[in-house]
Amino acid sequence: MAFLKFFFSFLLCMSYMAAAMGKWPRRIDTNWHDAHATFYGDISGGETMQGACGYGDLFKQGYGLETAALSTALFNNGLTCGACFEIKCVNNPQWCYPNAGTIKVTATNFCPPNYSKPDGNWCNPPLKHFDLSMKMFTKLAQYKAGIIPVQYRRVLCSKKGGVQFQVKGNPYWTLVLLYNVGGAGDVKDVKVKGSRTGWIQMSRNWGVNWQTGTKLTGQSLSFQVTTSDGKMVEFDNVAPTNWQFDQIFDGKKNF
Repeated sequence: MAFLKFFFSFLLCMSYMAAAMGKWPRRIDTNWHDAHATFYGDISGGETMQGACGYGDLFKQGYGLETAALSTALFNNGLTCGACFEIKCVNNPQWCYPNAGTIKVTATNFCPPNYSKPDGNWCNPPLKHFDLSMKMFTKLAQYKAGIIPVQYRRVLCSKKGGVQFQVKGNPYWTLVLLYNVGGAGDVKDVKVKGSRTGWIQMSRNWGVNWQTGTKLTGQSLSFQVTTSDGKMVEFDNVAPTNWQFDQIFDGKKNF
């Protein structure tokens, strides 16, 4: 009996260690939900760059092809940008690869509805749908399938390195693109502080771009970033006093 208790305690400990090391996806939602998935672009994934969340070159930003465009029901007007999902192909033995396991993707784009085509448009509300890169789709099923039934759940994002801040705009308007955000991944609040100001509330411009009309040039910049699960991380002196527009700064830490 003592040996069994030790054995199960050991397995539980290893489970926590594996999750902490990113070996297994750490879950936000333990329940699986039904959806469908397609793919867009070719195997190189060039067509999946940019997109409605405001990211740029997804290779340079660390997302690669492990991404998805979300239907209206999941996109939530861009609030879900940056969230991570675990997806598996289900209930289609003709196309699902046996023992394919799951894939993990970050939401980086929007799959727009087509109301002129109410039937056969999988991105029309209220349908939950993932438009994957071809590389990720073909990890789950044969590309000839075109569309597959899947199940998904939200998981925590595991990102290498710190949160990245790209500062854009002009001296009277500052726009900050946030990417490589770990944890819940989707950002719900951002504040900025110059070395000569207090904390300033930023507003979402679109996707993962946040803005302020306060003049911040000539000051070092700090940020407070809050993800959808309520966790806030403060990034002090991210940009030095001589920062320039279009530069990218490493927050040095993550969620």
